[in-house]
This record gives sequence, C-alpha cells and structure tokens, in this order.
Amino acid sequence: MMKLFQRGDTYIASRGAFFDGNVRVNGNLILPPETHVWGRLLVGGRLEIGPRSSVGEGVESQSAIIGSHVKIKGPLRVLEDVLVCDHARIQSINAGGNVTLRSGVGVGEVRSDETIYVYGRIRSGRLLGRNVKVYGN
Repeated sequence: MMKLFQRGDTYIASRGAFFDGNVRVNGNLILPPETHVWGRLLVGGRLEIGPRSSVGEGVESQSAIIGSHVKIKGPLRVLEDVLVCDHARIQSINAGGNVTLRSGVGVGEVRSDETIYVYGRIRSGRLLGRNVKVYGN
C-alpha cells in the first residue's frame, strides 16, 4: 500500500508510486507524475493527476485536471469541470460542468451538462453538451 501525505483536506501521493487496488479519498487528491492506481479512484473533492500516470478502472471526483499522457481505462465522472491535457487517453467522460479537451486527446463518448471546449485535433466518440466549441485543429 502506498502512503499519502495530508495537508489540510488535500492528500498528496509520492511521485512514481503504485496503488494496488481501489483508492477512496474524502478530500482533494494530487497524484504526481508517473503515479499508477490499478483499481478505481474515488475522490470527494478536486483531483489532479500528473503526466504519464494511469488509472486501471473508473474515476469519480468533484472536479478534475487530467495531465498529459495520462491513461484512464474506465469512465471519468465529475460533478463540475474537467480539463484533459494533451495526449491523455480516457474511456469516456461524464461531467456536470464544462469539459476542456486539449490537442491529441483520445476519448470515447463525452457528455457535459455545460460546454465542451475542444482545442486542436482530438479522437473521440460523440460529444454531447449544451454547447460544443472547437478551436483550431
């Protein structure tokens, strides 16, 4: 089992760590670059996943920032906004707020109760939002 460091209601993992199984955190969670969770990731607050990290199953959080080259093999569900950085791979996204997809992202279906912003060229399934705005390619 990997150790989490706590500062207030924010938990921080050590760089390059592995979590064998599911992870549940009631506050905010910061996963530094090259951190790997083999199961599900359930976060009560804000989630930040650093570059080149991975999650073996689904992810749920209040809001999320998904770093570049991150792989999430299950669905990503967020209650508020999500930013997906360059070249991340995610099975699908379901968000209560805005979804921002950066260049090179690969994702299945994306559902948003608000606006989906696409910056650059991505590979995706259906984009279902109140608005879909595409900038450049």
